[in-house]
Amino acid sequence: MTNVRTVELPEVTLAYRESGRIGGPPLVLLHALGERATDWDVVLPDLAPGHHVYALDLRGHGDSGRTAAYSLEAMREDVVAFLDALGLARVDLVGHSMGGAVAYLLAQAAPERVDRLVLEEIPALHPRPSSVPPEGADEPAHFDWAMVRAVKAQLDDPDPAWREGLTRITARTLAVAGGPASPVPQERIAELVRLVPDCGLVTIEAGHLVHSARPAEFVAAVAPFLER
Repeated sequence: MTNVRTVELPEVTLAYRESGRIGGPPLVLLHALGERATDWDVVLPDLAPGHHVYALDLRGHGDSGRTAAYSLEAMREDVVAFLDALGLARVDLVGHSMGGAVAYLLAQAAPERVDRLVLEEIPALHPRPSSVPPEGADEPAHFDWAMVRAVKAQLDDPDPAWREGLTRITARTLAVAGGPASPVPQERIAELVRLVPDCGLVTIEAGHLVHSARPAEFVAAVAPFLER
């Protein structure tokens, strides 16, 4: 059974979907840019049947609040505030793409809060050509275009400290790569694996949307890692 809830945080109201085993180890799922918590439904409940799962709508997405300012750091702080609000001292954390960046920023800033970390299709970030969409795009019902522009600008010109901070992650980590069909440079994912001290790598030939394109293979790779 999945319960849809909201929590009032200092800067924003976050919506989240709660499911799984009551009293089980907590697992937090962070979606990609432009997605929402329901994006994980295709791999639940098989992903972590023993866990108590919280799938978040990050700020500017889904049913969570829109704010005047957006950044990956603000999303990281939202997740920390969420953990504090629900009394979750230490969690397993899974992030896809943008959600993976938020996850590893949290894991390097507050390593004591993360036990196991799964990073799906997120590389060690380097500057890249601009991919920021033009002003004036209409806002769909499920995300804020202002958020997209702000986050893409950061992903195109990332803070070098984010890459350097990968070496401070203490969580047991699994990187999931989508192979050559993905637009993400796979050598940058391999770089992330080298930088994070305790990090394994699995490649699933699915492109960027690994867990939605190949849910059974994603679960087969990630579930045993989360259950160890």
